[in-house]
Amino acid sequence: MRYHSLGHSNLKISVIGLGCMGMSEFYGSAQQEESIATLHRAIELGVNLFDTADIYGPWTNEMLVGKAIADRRDKVVVATKFGVMRNDKGEFLGINGQPDYVRSACDASLKRLGLDHIDLYYQHRVDPDVQIEETVGAMAELAQAGKVRYLGLSEAEPDIIRRAQAVHPISALQTEYSLWSREPEHEILATTRELGLSFVSYSPLGRGFLTGQIKRFEDLAEDDWRRTNPRFQGENFARNLALVERITKIAQDKNITPAQLALAWVLAQGENIVAIPGTKHRSYLEQNLEALDVTLTEEDLARINDAFPMDAAVGTRY
Repeated sequence: MRYHSLGHSNLKISVIGLGCMGMSEFYGSAQQEESIATLHRAIELGVNLFDTADIYGPWTNEMLVGKAIADRRDKVVVATKFGVMRNDKGEFLGINGQPDYVRSACDASLKRLGLDHIDLYYQHRVDPDVQIEETVGAMAELAQAGKVRYLGLSEAEPDIIRRAQAVHPISALQTEYSLWSREPEHEILATTRELGLSFVSYSPLGRGFLTGQIKRFEDLAEDDWRRTNPRFQGENFARNLALVERITKIAQDKNITPAQLALAWVLAQGENIVAIPGTKHRSYLEQNLEALDVTLTEEDLARINDAFPMDAAVGTRY
């Protein structure tokens, strides 16, 4: 495993972490026993960054992670998020960045996780109706109280990041980034490098599409939310699949899997980049971590870019 300093801190995080969302919902049925085994195996292999959020489940994912790490807390950097609201039925109710909500959400997450502090606390989505200075001010109070150690933002634009940074040091920005979601290359990546933030790539495998394992729409379980995602629909699916087939050919030439190629590509885009592919299976976890052994030459990177150029994916992200 390779490690990276979180932002300007001395905290070391694994360059490949583990996204835990799919262990509870969105990607088919939950498998708690195998999910916990996967979390434990990740720790054994040196993965220490576990990423969750209050709304995953909703709420049950934090409980799952808390249960899994209860007897090995010192080996894990726990990242969780607040700001997207859901009700007991799982319906989405909007975004909330009000200071009072920030404080109550943190207390609720600590209780579900069974922790006395959160290592990295993200605002899940920026609330357009609340000044970022107010939200980050409340997050800073949590840090001063010892409830969280470091602050992060998710899917925030450069001006928001700069304004937040002026209130309290921001250690990480988490944003979707992969071969089929390269929007951060326009400005976001440069901003994080300039300000010294870690860039945490979520969905680095394109929600599983870049693994090459999804050949047909019917391969997705009936309760899999990707069935509603524009990139998995009709002609979009077919055109995106053709892109993945190009990547698969390059991976085959290097004797690696498409997933390993996709992960190695993300990590090759900058020294401040960390990837958090999600899985609830030990076998996929182990395969993903083998991406650390993949070296991509300049020729490889050029070939990948030709096969899957920026903005080549068809359909919106959500």
